[in-house]
Amino acid sequence: MQQIRKSRFTLAQKEDLWALFFIAPWLIGFLIFTAGPMILSFYFSLTRYNIVDPPIFTGFANYVRAFTRDPLFWHSLRVTIYYGALALPLGLIAGFSLSLLLNQKAPGLSLWRTIYFLPSVIAGVAVAIVWSRIFSPQIGILNPFLERTFGIKGPGWFTDPDWAVPGLVIMSLWAVGGGIIIYLAGLQGIPTSLYDAAKVDGASALQRFRHVTIPMMTPVIFYTLVLGLIGAFQYFTEVYVISGGSGGPQRATLFYNLYLYQNAFKYNEMGYASALAWVLFLVVLALTLLVFRSSVLWVYYEGEVRKR
Repeated sequence: MQQIRKSRFTLAQKEDLWALFFIAPWLIGFLIFTAGPMILSFYFSLTRYNIVDPPIFTGFANYVRAFTRDPLFWHSLRVTIYYGALALPLGLIAGFSLSLLLNQKAPGLSLWRTIYFLPSVIAGVAVAIVWSRIFSPQIGILNPFLERTFGIKGPGWFTDPDWAVPGLVIMSLWAVGGGIIIYLAGLQGIPTSLYDAAKVDGASALQRFRHVTIPMMTPVIFYTLVLGLIGAFQYFTEVYVISGGSGGPQRATLFYNLYLYQNAFKYNEMGYASALAWVLFLVVLALTLLVFRSSVLWVYYEGEVRKR
């Protein structure tokens, strides 16, 4: 009787090999298209490189230049932080408020949800072109509406340095529909038993919102806050289209990513642009870690017990 040959691998090892086999395409893609370019960009950040000529190693000269000899570096960072400080809280509040309305029982609710979500899937270039026409002092509809309805003479918006960034902030509220979907999922996941218990205890609608809805929604708010923070520092397409890539007027919309793009593809300073990209990565990483550290103070998870 022929002896049965035992397999060299256990069942757990076979499962691990199959798992590795199935995720291999993603791993290969990650190494080639993400990890590889990141390592290469860090090397370029330590060089003087103009794409055409071979890179010349200069150490940390690009980083020293950014922090000590380049006023536009600090200016673009301030513009980006200014935009994020306005757009991020407004986007969170608008998205959460609309999700509360769309979570109510009302006729045609599916239609309203679709209407609010649609703008978030429209391409950024198309959105920028439409809003540049709306805000235009010559052919736009916003300024005549403000003057006829409220008696307010509208500003130049994207031609006025003081109003360019606020105009972009208003434009960003157009795409809060993506966050609304996430908030709706969170709201519908709150156990109704919590609201029933609060009603039995005599809690009003405002008290139920404050002590039940908001605490149970803090993980979702935390998630959208992190995504919004990262998105604010990656803002590029709309401002590039509206300003024609110049960051005007008077560099009022020279966002960090736009300045990085100019150095890389307008001035051909790929080494310096790579250094700017790594500084941006470190800034976003530091702010994200700060938000994560602060989450222990205000984010509550169902079933979590905290020591007082």
